Amino acid sequence: MRKRIYEIIEPSKSTSLFSRLYDSIMIIVIVASLIPLAFKQEYTIFVTIDRIAVSIFILDYILRLATADFKYNKRKPSSFLRYPFSFLAMIDLLSILPSIALLNNSFRLLRVFRLIRAFRVFRVFKVLRYSKSFIMIVNVFRKQKAALLAVISLAVAYILISALVIYNVEPDSFDTFFTAVYWATVSLTTVGYGDIYPITDVGRIITMVSSIFGIAIIALPSGIITASYLKEVSQSAAYSDSKEETP
Repeated sequence: MRKRIYEIIEPSKSTSLFSRLYDSIMIIVIVASLIPLAFKQEYTIFVTIDRIAVSIFILDYILRLATADFKYNKRKPSSFLRYPFSFLAMIDLLSILPSIALLNNSFRLLRVFRLIRAFRVFRVFKVLRYSKSFIMIVNVFRKQKAALLAVISLAVAYILISALVIYNVEPDSFDTFFTAVYWATVSLTTVGYGDIYPITDVGRIITMVSSIFGIAIIALPSGIITASYLKEVSQSAAYSDSKEETP
């Protein structure tokens, strides 16, 4: 019974009618639960939608937790402890907590989550579970983890070095080191908000150099992710073609 439930609630594990129906219902509920966030007023219909949605989310979370051993292919108690700390499980929990006080007034201590209305936005990430593209992107980051970590380390080092240089060259423009780090980050990404900028010629030269090198550093992860994603798409297409050709 539990295995059948797992096959239905896991979109990537089953192609049955019940699984597709469950996926469609969950996507509709997720989208509906986000509609109230577009309004500042609290209407009765929105409260009803939120109660229904969060009830379904809680049931979905319980079912996934109850079948966690099938997800990790390990019939061990540790599977049930591991699942709550997975990325999508934490997204599910963050989607539930802000509205849990609506279901039962006895949850007085958790009513603080009603103040964190923006937490409901996390519900949009629940849709990622039903996206094949997202699964491919996750595979890309997993396979290119070492290369991306190297680029991130390079970017962080460059930001800190640039911040140290500009902080000492332009002490009047940058009151704190954090301000210098903020400037270095903005310069690295070539955004240039214009709220903080150097006023001396030396500072402006450092800004130009930082921006030029920033373009090169920002381009590295883009190239890595794009190349790996195209390879993942090609492999997925080849796998689909091979399944169609198999009698």
